[in-house]
Amino acid sequence: MNNDIDKALELLLNKLEQWGNHLVLMLPNLILALILLVITFLVARVIRNGLDKVIIRFSHSPALNNLISTLLYISLLMIGFLLVLSVLKLDNVVVSLLAGVGIVGLALGFAFQDIAANFISGTIIAVQKPFGVGDMIETNDYFGVIERITLRTVDVRKVTGELVKLPNKMVFENPVTNYSFHGIRRIDLEARISYNEDLEKVQQIVIEALQDVKNRVKTRDIEVMYDEFSESSIKFITRFWVTYSRQFDYVSAKSDAIIRIKKAFDKNSIVIPLPTQMLDIKPDQKGKVADHLGVFKVSVKNESRFPES
Repeated sequence: MNNDIDKALELLLNKLEQWGNHLVLMLPNLILALILLVITFLVARVIRNGLDKVIIRFSHSPALNNLISTLLYISLLMIGFLLVLSVLKLDNVVVSLLAGVGIVGLALGFAFQDIAANFISGTIIAVQKPFGVGDMIETNDYFGVIERITLRTVDVRKVTGELVKLPNKMVFENPVTNYSFHGIRRIDLEARISYNEDLEKVQQIVIEALQDVKNRVKTRDIEVMYDEFSESSIKFITRFWVTYSRQFDYVSAKSDAIIRIKKAFDKNSIVIPLPTQMLDIKPDQKGKVADHLGVFKVSVKNESRFPES
C-alpha cells in the first residue's frame, strides 16, 4: 500500500517538474505574449478614438459611427489575440478556434435571422439616410415623428402620443412617406356653394381670404378649382402650400383657412347649401306624413305624380 502511494507521489512530482521546466522554457514567450497583448489593447483603443474623431466628419449617424468603430476595435483585438497564440506556439488552438467560430457563426446566423435582417436594414438606413430624427413619416400604417433611429428599430412617436418601435426590416421593406423632407406640404380643402352663386366671384373671394392664412408659402399660388356638380351644390377644392415641420403646422393652417373662408362667405352673402332631398307624397298620405314630422309644415299639391290605385 505504501509502495503504491510512493509511486503515485513520484509520478506527480515528475509531472510537476516537467511542467515547471516547460514553464521556464516558455517564460520568455509568455512575457512577450503578455507585452503583445497589452500593446494590442492600447493600439486598438488609440485607433478607435482617432477613428471616432475622423468618421464624424463624414457620417452624422451616431449608430453607424459606433458600429464602424466597434467592428474595427474587435477586429484589432482578434488579430492581437491570434498573434499571442502564435507566439505561445498554440497554432493548433488557433485553427480550432477559427473552425469553432465559423460553426458558431453559421448556427447563430440561422437562429437570429430576424435580428441580422434588422441589423443590416438599420445599417443601410443609416448610410442612405432617407429620413432623420424629427421627421414626420408614415409607414406600416403608423404616422408620427421619429424620436430615435438605432441599428435595430426606428422609434416613432404617434401624433396621439404613443411610442412605436418599428423593426428596421419593416421600415426598409415597406413604403415610407416623409412629410418633412421638403419642409412644405399642400393642403387640399373641399367646400360647396349654391348653384345661384357667381363662380368666378367665389374663386376671387376665396383667394383673397387665404392670402394671409397661417404658415402659407407666399411663393406658391392659391388654386381654387371647381370639381363636381352635385345634387344641391357645386363642389370646389382649394389648394395652397404651407411650411411644415410638425403636424400642428398642417392642422392649424387648415383650420385657419376654414375660418377665413366662412367669414368671407358670410360677408359677401355666399350660401353654403345644406344637403336637400325632395319628397313626392300622395294626397292620401298627407295626414300621416304630417303626424310623423310633427313640427314640420308639409305642403303638397292637389295633383300627384303617382296614379291613384
